[in-house]
Amino acid sequence: MADLRERIALGDYGLEGALESEAELGARYGVSRVTVRRALENLRDEGLVASRKGAGWFVARSSFGQQLALGTFQHAESAIENAGVTVSRTVLGYAFVPCPASVAAVLGLDAEEEALRVSSVRRTSGSPLDAVVEWVPAELAAPISRQDAESPGIWASILGEGHQIALVRQSIAAVEATSPTAESLDVPRGAPLLHIRRVAHDTSGSPLALSDHRYVGHRFRLDVEFRGWPATNTTEPPGVTEIPTRS
Repeated sequence: MADLRERIALGDYGLEGALESEAELGARYGVSRVTVRRALENLRDEGLVASRKGAGWFVARSSFGQQLALGTFQHAESAIENAGVTVSRTVLGYAFVPCPASVAAVLGLDAEEEALRVSSVRRTSGSPLDAVVEWVPAELAAPISRQDAESPGIWASILGEGHQIALVRQSIAAVEATSPTAESLDVPRGAPLLHIRRVAHDTSGSPLALSDHRYVGHRFRLDVEFRGWPATNTTEPPGVTEIPTRS
């Protein structure tokens, strides 16, 4: 259920999008249909999903996103190093695999099209900071070795191949640690995490890479500075909109 909640929070299904069938969810997570139904009913109680008779389960219209114009993007690793702390990365998995539909949609690929998937853990002073899963289209990832993925890292390697990152889109959600992530981050299952999804685009707007970072909740934060306020008489901060449907 934690993984499904996370996918909904990150907008993988879009606004009021349809979830997979109960049978498909059961096959995906390796559980019975009864367990799937119980999890969906719990998510309905939380206001995250709704059922429609004869049509299945859908995302409830209950999530909103705030668009922030922040200027130049600063990678978390550089921000940490600016504080005088060294970040180390250990690659746990490196493989070219069929791309899941949700990831393929973000990267502009066909479902099941091959992409490089790299999983890793970053540490500061020996303590886990975040668990990372990165995806790169196979054509772009061909020159990137496992050693490159560890150092200098996926995004730096993409830049080193002559690609330019012109735009970074970032989605942020509060999630809880599932069993594999909890083990890699040395936190209890269900511990609060800050999930940040970053998607890099080139000058033409084409996606270059997707990175899912799950930060230990008490070890990382995002500081945002707002300038100006709307001239109209409103109580809402600028830029508050419903999360758009992912195409």
